[in-house]
Amino acid sequence: MIEKERQVLVIFPHPDDEAFGVSGTIASYINQGTPLTYACLTLGEMGRNLGKPPFANRETLPLIRKEELKLAAKAMGIEDLRMMGFRDKTLEFEDDEKMTQLVRDLITELNPSLIITFYPGYAVHPDHEATARAVIRAVREITPADRPKLHCLAFANNTFEELGAPDVINDISAVKEQKLDAMRAHISQTARILEMIEEGMKVNDPEAMKWVTKESFYSYDWNNDTVS
Repeated sequence: MIEKERQVLVIFPHPDDEAFGVSGTIASYINQGTPLTYACLTLGEMGRNLGKPPFANRETLPLIRKEELKLAAKAMGIEDLRMMGFRDKTLEFEDDEKMTQLVRDLITELNPSLIITFYPGYAVHPDHEATARAVIRAVREITPADRPKLHCLAFANNTFEELGAPDVINDISAVKEQKLDAMRAHISQTARILEMIEEGMKVNDPEAMKWVTKESFYSYDWNNDTVS
């Protein structure tokens, strides 16, 4: 059973970031009546994939991904979807204070008890890292006793060696169809991995089943906070 929260704030840079890693957790919170806001910073207009077979081009991809994001939000039950209007693959070049203020404003408005984002230093993509750093800078300003919890996705090659095993593991078995529907919504980006997962599920492949039964997070370690 996922722990009850007062309000959850999810902050990621790209449409489909939520579908891969946290859509089951999101659906679980919403299904138990927890208010949840998803702030998606860009429309992922520089995404590598243009569909399989291709059905998009560089001109149409932003519009397609915007609609895919809306469909994914519907699949998860998200009613408060915020599209923040930044440009894909530029977040690392945005002013630090501007990015931090965006997170501050969301926290002030929503007063979340939990924020879900990436773990700085272990999120691979520059947009992921810029998002994570902005969240950390904003939350750091809050008195430790009043800070929301931070559950972070980490998947760099050195994650396990440096952070150890995830300390939050959510059982999402009850909402696996909602997770699959969220991934299907982002079909321009997820077609290949969906094929692998769905084929694996047919034969109970452990790796495929893990995608739709467990979602893992790291609680941010403030004692080793090195974000500048």
